[in-house]
Amino acid sequence: MIKEDLEQRLITIETSLACLEKTFDELNQVVIEQAKLIDLLLKQNQFILNNLEQDVVKPLSEETPPPHY
Repeated sequence: MIKEDLEQRLITIETSLACLEKTFDELNQVVIEQAKLIDLLLKQNQFILNNLEQDVVKPLSEETPPPHY
């Protein structure tokens, strides 16, 4: 009886560990995807900042109104 209880406990522990490993792998994938997204956003942000520093974007007062005005 004790052997069967220990065996059942071991099975339960192994099952729990397998579930935890799967969850860990899924969370790791989320972290990897978020890191890629953060890198992309940082590059886009830097591009926008560089354009602003170069005065590529004119102030509204200097913009030519659209032809329908």
